[in-house]
Parts: sequence; structure tokens; C-alpha cells
Amino acid sequence: MSVLVGKKAPNFSAQAVVNGGEFVSNYTLEQFIGKKPVLLFFYPKDFTFVCPTELFAFQNALSEFESRNCAVVACSTDTEQSHWGWLQMPKNEGGIKGITYPIIADTSKTIAENFGVLAGDYELDENDNMCATGPMIAYRGLFLIDKSGTVQHQIVNNFPLGRNVDEALRMVDALQHFEENGEVCPANWSKGKESMKESHDSVANYLANN
Repeated sequence: MSVLVGKKAPNFSAQAVVNGGEFVSNYTLEQFIGKKPVLLFFYPKDFTFVCPTELFAFQNALSEFESRNCAVVACSTDTEQSHWGWLQMPKNEGGIKGITYPIIADTSKTIAENFGVLAGDYELDENDNMCATGPMIAYRGLFLIDKSGTVQHQIVNNFPLGRNVDEALRMVDALQHFEENGEVCPANWSKGKESMKESHDSVANYLANN
């Protein structure tokens, strides 16, 4: 599992479904460079159980991310046709109709692999046949990528563990607060709370008052 924080996000171009049902070829994160940060999250599979709770949680908070000029983009190793089919199914039937942010189809599994969230690997057996050593789907990885294309935050959860969308939004706030004010964000910081300058006196004053 690679740590990408502080490094440029891996580049890719892939099929995607946007606006709840439109197919897009050659979807890439490069379109956001210099314009806005991106919250890219991976989920294991379409037509599953924990995944739609996360997808809808991000959709419910989408206006909050957009108000911060932050794009939300999802990705799994399913095909774009699978994404489209799931997007047409109503929520009460197990579908994700109503999701509007882009969902990338990582059918080659290279995006998940390059981001270090692919569960499994390929090996050669005794007959030199290529075989998979795991399910070859994505863990629940999440990456906050700044406007320059650098990864500033990442988390990776195992399949049963859904993520906290409020925490993802808090990380966007923390990044933007640092970029705008040059002040660092202490433990449990949230928007509107006191931050610190990178100095011993500032830390001492903060700890004395909290």
C-alpha cells in the first residue's frame, strides 16, 4: 500500500459516467489542475451494500463540497455500463439513481493499482498462467488532491468499513484554511475554530487555552 501524500496524483484517462447517465471518454483529473481541488474516492463494487450508503452520503454533501469549489469524483473497477445500469435503478430497489458526480470505470484496474488501493495482485502459477491473488477490486480509498495536483490527504478503509463524509469535508476546510491563512490546523480542528502559526509560542498559547 503506497503513501501518496506530498506526491503528484497518478495521471490517468478512463471512461466515466457523469450527470447520472452520460458516458464520457478519456475522463481525467488534469481538467481540474489550477482550478479546484478534487476529492477522489474509490469503492469496491457496484450493486453492493455499504457502497451505496457512501455514494449517497457524498451526494447529500455535494453542495457543501461545491460551495468550497471542490470536485467530488468516484471510481471503482466496474465497467461504465455497470455504473450506468446502477445509476438507473431507484434507491429503494438498491440502485443509486440521483448520483450526479462522475463515476470512473477503472476496468483495467490500473488506476486503483497506481493509487495503491487495489486488493490483490497478479502472479504466474507453475504453468506460467497469470492468476489473481485477491479479489482485484478497490479498497475504500480516499484522496484529497490540491489544485496543483498534489495529494494532501489519504485514507484507506477495508471493505466493511464505511467512511465519514463529514471528516472528508473537514479535510477540505483544513487544506483551504492553510492555503488561505498560512496557519496549521490542530487536532479536532473544524472550520471557524482557532488555528496555529508554525511557532513554539503559538503552540504553547493554543495548548494553554484548549
